[in-house]
Amino acid sequence: MKKIAFSGTLDPITNGHMWVVQEARALADEVVILISENPAKKPQFPAAERKRIVEQSVAGQGWTNVSVMLIKGDYTARAAKRLGIDYLIRGIRNTSDFDYENLIQQANVDVLHGAKTLFVMPPRDLGSVSSSFVRALQGPVGWHWTVRKFMPAPAYQAWIGEFLRKEWESLWPAGANSDHWFARLTGPEGYGGPGRHYHNLDHLLHGLSEIGVWAANTDASQGDMQELKKAFWFHDAVMRGPDGAQPDAQSDEERSAALWLGAELDAADADGPAALIRATAHLGGGAAAHRLKGLMLGADLAILGQADGVYDAYARAVRAEYAHLDEAAYRGGRARVLRHFCDMARAGTLYRAPYFAGLYQHKALENMTREIAGLDGDC
Repeated sequence: MKKIAFSGTLDPITNGHMWVVQEARALADEVVILISENPAKKPQFPAAERKRIVEQSVAGQGWTNVSVMLIKGDYTARAAKRLGIDYLIRGIRNTSDFDYENLIQQANVDVLHGAKTLFVMPPRDLGSVSSSFVRALQGPVGWHWTVRKFMPAPAYQAWIGEFLRKEWESLWPAGANSDHWFARLTGPEGYGGPGRHYHNLDHLLHGLSEIGVWAANTDASQGDMQELKKAFWFHDAVMRGPDGAQPDAQSDEERSAALWLGAELDAADADGPAALIRATAHLGGGAAAHRLKGLMLGADLAILGQADGVYDAYARAVRAEYAHLDEAAYRGGRARVLRHFCDMARAGTLYRAPYFAGLYQHKALENMTREIAGLDGDC
């Protein structure tokens, strides 16, 4: 077969969609992905952005025989026929899918005189994966760790980028200065930097989610939630690599606080977030005072109390950020930090806010003890 097409809204494209495209590549010399604009649907991303995401996802697989086209104002089956494509390919996950897709294929052929449809059945691990399934996962703490399992990396990055944009604009409406700082913090100079293996966009999203869910569960004031989120946006804005150490020994947290103050995003209430940013110097931020300090530190250290798989991925990411250290130096330094945190957990001070202590204190101690055992011995 020379050509075959795969069509859909693809908002977002999932690993299930990618599997169907891979199957199509086994059947035809060329695969065309047709992205439709359906006025009945309200996608998260406009069609042009969806096209870009799909193109990046395809390029990431090295699929040179796959192209992407937008279809506007036409039925995809009829458009495919016009493009010289005789067959569409669709994934069928269950009998409901078959009944629906069979009706569509009959209409495509009998009414529209368009391309016929070939059906393929995905493997069991992709049987429940769809765009609507992925969209439904968004919201609770840790949702991003779940959805990234079901979509290619470019789609995941676009998805969390859109979530972060909405979070940002809930604090600072769009404008020249606001847009500049959003790009600065999410780009290569900030959390989107190539050396940010843990202190990255995922960490930023996790902390903001923790704060939002804390506020929802404790009836916290809008002002407190916003102050914490403003600080969290900037708390790791500056993270110097191994070549970035300066003789003045000014901490990254102090530099991040200075960046926040210089941004002038909230001149009327800048000192509070600055104090919270300074407080996240966990081994030296004790002097920073703020009534929300315990909550800020709780959101920042919430990663320590996550499920084993999430914690282990975090530990690997931290090691990658310290790749400049040899194994012995890293193991010794990491174990010292973790023992300090273990002592705090035993003393009930790792999470000073009762909300976070109740959620994470016990599991954090368990996780850190396990990691230390793998580094050099007992906690």
